[in-house]
Amino acid sequence: MKLWHAFCTAIAVAGVAAHSTARDWPLHDNGLNEVVQWDHYSIKVNGERLFLWSGELHLWRIPVPDLWRDIFEKIKAAGFNGIGLYEHWGWHAPNNETLDFETGAHDFAKAFEIAKEIGLYVIYRPGPYSNAEANGGGFPGWLTTGEYGPLRDDSEEYTKVWTRYSEAVAEYVRPYLITNGGPIILWQVENEYGAQWLDPELNTPNQTAINYMQLLQDSHREWGIDVPLTHNNPNMWTRSWSKDYSNVGGEVDMYGLDHYPACWTCDLDQCLPVNGYVEPYTVFDYYDHFQQVSSTQPSFLMEFQGGSFNPWDGPEGGCKENMGPRWVNLFFRHNLAQKVSAVNIYMLYGGTNWGNIGFPEVGTSYDYSAPIHENRLIGDKYNEGKLFGLFMRSARDFSKVERVANGTKHATDKDIFTTELRNPDTGAAFYVIRHEYSPSTELTKFRLDVTTEVGKLTVPSKGYITINGTESKVLVTDFSIGSSGKKVTYATLEILAVSDLGDRQVVVFWAPAGEQGEFLLKGTKSGQVAGRNAGNETLTKTRNGVVANVVTGREKTVIDYNNDVQAVVVDRQSAYKFWAPTLDNNPLAWENSTVLVHGPYLVRKAEIRGNTIHVTGDWSEETDLEIWAPKKVKHVTFNGSKLKVTDSKYGSLISTLPAADFTIESLTVELPPLTDWKVAENLPERLADYDDSNWTNADHMQTLHFIPPDTYPVLFADEYGYQAGNILWRGRFNASDEDTPTGAYLRIIGGLASGFSVYVNGVFLGSWHGSMANKTGELEVSFQEVQLKTKEENVLFVIQDTMGKEQREAAPDPRGILNATLYAADGSAANFSSWKVAGNAGGNHLLEPVRGTYNEGGLHAERLGWHLPGFDDSEWKSGIPGEGFTGAGARFYRTVVPLKIPKGYDASLAFQLHTEHKAKLRAQLYVNGYQFAKTLPYISNETTFPVFPGILNYNGDNTIGLSIWTMDEAGGSVEVEWKVLGVHRSGFNPLFDGEYLRPGWKDRSEYA
Repeated sequence: MKLWHAFCTAIAVAGVAAHSTARDWPLHDNGLNEVVQWDHYSIKVNGERLFLWSGELHLWRIPVPDLWRDIFEKIKAAGFNGIGLYEHWGWHAPNNETLDFETGAHDFAKAFEIAKEIGLYVIYRPGPYSNAEANGGGFPGWLTTGEYGPLRDDSEEYTKVWTRYSEAVAEYVRPYLITNGGPIILWQVENEYGAQWLDPELNTPNQTAINYMQLLQDSHREWGIDVPLTHNNPNMWTRSWSKDYSNVGGEVDMYGLDHYPACWTCDLDQCLPVNGYVEPYTVFDYYDHFQQVSSTQPSFLMEFQGGSFNPWDGPEGGCKENMGPRWVNLFFRHNLAQKVSAVNIYMLYGGTNWGNIGFPEVGTSYDYSAPIHENRLIGDKYNEGKLFGLFMRSARDFSKVERVANGTKHATDKDIFTTELRNPDTGAAFYVIRHEYSPSTELTKFRLDVTTEVGKLTVPSKGYITINGTESKVLVTDFSIGSSGKKVTYATLEILAVSDLGDRQVVVFWAPAGEQGEFLLKGTKSGQVAGRNAGNETLTKTRNGVVANVVTGREKTVIDYNNDVQAVVVDRQSAYKFWAPTLDNNPLAWENSTVLVHGPYLVRKAEIRGNTIHVTGDWSEETDLEIWAPKKVKHVTFNGSKLKVTDSKYGSLISTLPAADFTIESLTVELPPLTDWKVAENLPERLADYDDSNWTNADHMQTLHFIPPDTYPVLFADEYGYQAGNILWRGRFNASDEDTPTGAYLRIIGGLASGFSVYVNGVFLGSWHGSMANKTGELEVSFQEVQLKTKEENVLFVIQDTMGKEQREAAPDPRGILNATLYAADGSAANFSSWKVAGNAGGNHLLEPVRGTYNEGGLHAERLGWHLPGFDDSEWKSGIPGEGFTGAGARFYRTVVPLKIPKGYDASLAFQLHTEHKAKLRAQLYVNGYQFAKTLPYISNETTFPVFPGILNYNGDNTIGLSIWTMDEAGGSVEVEWKVLGVHRSGFNPLFDGEYLRPGWKDRSEYA
């Protein structure tokens, strides 16, 4: 490798036209077909190389299939050609007898159909283990009880259950493989399982892990999965599962790596044990890792940071500022400097941890500071990513490059670090530049030494290149303008997009406002400024073509050249408004199948029929619209409405999109007030005479759990088929004049931020309010204030809030009571005579599969279905949650409100839950039966909770439910308000019929 790098560098320095012969790297396939191939440079699909630019989303975090198209269109519009899709075993398997691929969002095949229709490849990641900050890492709760032995190994018990699930998934998904005409190009087995070595430094094999990985692969091949199998190594030091690194068994077809340079959580302390302290905006070296571990394969970041999740105690709204547009600008370009040619951004769309689908550390939101927000809105981070994505879509030569230089010698200022990557076939080069000290806040101006087909040059010839702080740029030489044969010899502006309209090729350049840039179009003899930026440009004819020197500003500069190339130069804010929709569904998005649109908030797609271009997209305020299309196009429609257009001096079509009649302000006024509430008692189970005869007997005297309890019977909810939300326990004990218990000690495990309250005979004795430091709470309670019964049994009642199962090795940790001990006056321990437990109605055998296994817990209201549309609350009293109540207990509030969103608009709505600061309560909001918000003000800071259309009925009645559980005698209140996050005229229709997602109430009295 060193000799090869020296050879390439020598060629570049000598000024040769860099058409060197590439090293004869092997071209791999999976031995079954040649549909997807790969080598040292990149992935090939059907013989075409591509820079795989993918982003992750989780279908089960947006459980409305009708919305998947909206998200996919936004992904495609930002220049992505792929999506990553984790699967969630627990979402599909509430028990070991059921696999649901049919109801509601469980029928995820619709996503593959939409991906193919739009033109997105799929990296499918079905597990069986997923991690994903999901409950149990995606493992179903029933799997974690110990009954199926150790997990993620080759044990017989575990193999039997994952085989059943994975075979069913393979059967369901196989028609959507690219080999069968579908969009799936890669299939990931397992996830973040860097367990190949007992000692990676000594390469000591872990045979159990190897057997497991090999069995996964062999099984999938038997089931007809004939696309390449891949895996994502969790970090750079475990070095697992690459055929270039070992052949001990278990190695996958294509190696991938995870990396999160800025911490995967908003709580940076959580990353210190793994990453150590890293100053913000510090870049990492991936190049050497890939050369060591997977040198004959593409450098593939299977997961690269797109944002960070917000823990329960994280800041309101997450940590978007840490990874905003500036972060995107530096780190996405740095990956190019590392010769990375395949990336899956995690997350591109985060979604929500509705219900109990997330694991204990993560709050209700899974916005993940992602480019597409949880509320489906987009902003500057998305647009900055779009600048990168649209460029890489046109940077065809980058799919085959070697890194030929890496250091500070290219720039005239030694504070500037340059990486040169060059295509050995075409000579095209990419110069990635940044400050050598990547967190630098300095503004540096310099010139750059480059090597081109016309020789060695120092550019620009006039003025300077500017790097401002943590900024990075990718500058090109000998850059092909589509397949036209024309080239940009060099540019000190970045390229945004290229569109070949047949009669002309349009190249869009950009730089921050006020910066100077220069570019040379090879072989041009003349150019004319057709649209100008206040005269801030010069055109100079040279023997190699026309050099343009331009200062970016508020107005675009347009230059027409004699060879039918048109250059458009804009600043960053104007670049954010550029779109390059494709006219077909080819994920490669060839330049001759695109047009350019400038102006709207979003352009979803474009279609040319005859002399009319039909554009769909979104906007709100009055917007100037400009379209670059073939000359035959004379007319424009936008979302079906014909627009009046005029021709610009340089051949574009100009129009105006009128201001929306319906705005955030007007919708805020029109939303129905949340004032007409009914209320009912929600914790009758605390009372001694409550009838629990239908509850489950908690009487197991032994357990297969890997963590045994301190006291018996076993009081683990998992043992009895309850795996989500609130769990209720009732323990009976006797008292007499001679032998009267004086108190109890309880140790209860529920995960980080979990909590519980304790009552005896209806008398509140205390609570564990929860902690982000401990997943187990301890509480000693005294019976001094309780009048114990001597002639009948007494009841100790515990309401427990479980926060989901943990991930990886901690997934089998139980949820329930580890220790329940009664104490007598003399200090001796006494026993409970019996225990009963209640969780969600029906337990693992769901009454209502559409909303799924994580939506409900064991609250009285949930078991009886008070949160569901259609429940009759006419006999309830009126009560307002904002006024609340005193005392330690629980209430459930209901209201029904209509919505009527006008046709042609897409609105993003949320609920805000306001409580007293650090109030000791837990509240859950239900929208048409879905638990879509949860607040723990003692711990959490989030107050705004977006809810999707489809969950909300945008054209009809909506049932809103709110449970408030107060955990001390002060009581509490929760004020509920609407919040309008965004309103746009839209090419997406949120008024679809989502009734199938909102099943109504049926009698559940047997679960009281």
